[in-house]
Amino acid sequence: MSSGYAPAPGAVARTGRGFALLGAVQVVLILAITMLSPALPAIQHDLGLSGAQLTLVSAAYGLSFSGLLMLGGRLGDLMGRRRALVAGAAVFGLASAAAGLGPGFAFLLGGRFVQGVGAALAAPAAMSLVRSLYPEEARHARALAVWGGLAGFGATAGMLLSGTVSTWVSWRWSFVVPVAVSLIAVAAARRVLPAGPDPVRVRLDVPGAVLVTAGLTVMSYGLVQAGERPWGAGVVWGPVAAGVLLLAAFVAVELRVPHPLVPLGFLARRHRATALWAVFIGSAGMSTIFFLLSLYFQEVRNASPLLTSAAFLPFSAAQVVTGMLAGRLIGRFGGRVVMVGGLLAAAAGLVLIGQLGADSAYAGLLLAGLIVFPVGIACVFSGSTVVALEGVEDERAGLAGGVVNTALEVGPTVGLAVLVSLATAHATGLRDAGESAGSATSSGYAFALLIAAAAFGASAVVSAVLLRSPRSPRGARGLQGGAGRRADGRGAESVRSAGPPADAALGVAGTGSGSSPRAGGV
Repeated sequence: MSSGYAPAPGAVARTGRGFALLGAVQVVLILAITMLSPALPAIQHDLGLSGAQLTLVSAAYGLSFSGLLMLGGRLGDLMGRRRALVAGAAVFGLASAAAGLGPGFAFLLGGRFVQGVGAALAAPAAMSLVRSLYPEEARHARALAVWGGLAGFGATAGMLLSGTVSTWVSWRWSFVVPVAVSLIAVAAARRVLPAGPDPVRVRLDVPGAVLVTAGLTVMSYGLVQAGERPWGAGVVWGPVAAGVLLLAAFVAVELRVPHPLVPLGFLARRHRATALWAVFIGSAGMSTIFFLLSLYFQEVRNASPLLTSAAFLPFSAAQVVTGMLAGRLIGRFGGRVVMVGGLLAAAAGLVLIGQLGADSAYAGLLLAGLIVFPVGIACVFSGSTVVALEGVEDERAGLAGGVVNTALEVGPTVGLAVLVSLATAHATGLRDAGESAGSATSSGYAFALLIAAAAFGASAVVSAVLLRSPRSPRGARGLQGGAGRRADGRGAESVRSAGPPADAALGVAGTGSGSSPRAGGV
């Protein structure tokens, strides 16, 4: 597909700078999700927060981010993608400054919530601008392979940043990175990024936007409460039920309006729905690893926030190495094969970590799992991003970005609610039976991780079945792997055939998340 927005001949360096800027924005938007996790005890002590207040601070960013993503993606199509990116980055940066400098709970909570508002506008615009930088299918698919790895890397970087900063200075300094990247994005966007296609001239589906935003936000709030309260509590099931009803109303509205916010046929395509599920379960599994192991290291093993962050260094290194290979793997085998293989590898990593015990040696099965799991999850994110955006028309790129990012953001909320509840119930039963607190807690975490491993394994099998395609000529492998089809229906050049020219156009030597922009790098 040629959208007419490729960089001018000889402008490879400018294109590389544009992709680096977009990648830095994506990394910092995901980094913001996890950047307070190891610092939560320090935040609670400094601000005198109750457990409920701390939960709200932790969840506020994800609530607004996930709830507004669908609307943010559509607004990017309506107002222009570069303009949406700049506006979202400006809101995100200002909110980050307010959260870091504010004197108390209200400023921190409000700042985190408004951060999510800006992120919901910037994230879909950033992903859709990748199409404008690389309009040729093979190069676009290679760029998406890199892009897919940025999510996992950003989450890991947030953990490392928080643990280091909160130990050496103050958790407030964690907000410096989001502010700095936002300032760079606002200042440099017009110089290094194309404007993208002309804004779409259709009316915004206001009822659909209100319903999906309210539904996702309310349901996510109830699921967040499930981490501390039983599912039978009104504060849990009430919001969850209300959210489900609002989302059902959203579906009903989308079936009737002439210009729906999210055409349901867009989600119904088998390959896209399967890839979105992979993004969803991948982000759920990764957030669960971070959450449970952060508690394990600090509460069971009495490690400091700095040592807790250091424990994830092999995790980050494995992501970097896998990211360097992801583009080539997708070029050789296709996005679908890489995605399924990643799900299997992630399941194996969860099984290894699931052998956790109160006295488990770090340099054993736990370390092995912290290496195997990120290898798999990097492949899941890279492969599923390519598959999910396969065949997306340029005018729907903002919508596609919103949908993929919504799966990425809702996954941790749902995954944590379910798996933490399972871990808590299992640990409570063991403590009631007379087992020590440390042993019961470790066993509860291990039980939840093994359940997650089973879900990943089942997802791999189902995905392999659903993504089977008829045998095709060798030259079409890249198409089936996720490069998409050209508008004229003749098929796209395979990713594999792109070779060095595609690598050069990306300006990142065909590497994955590990070698993408150092502004948000590991």
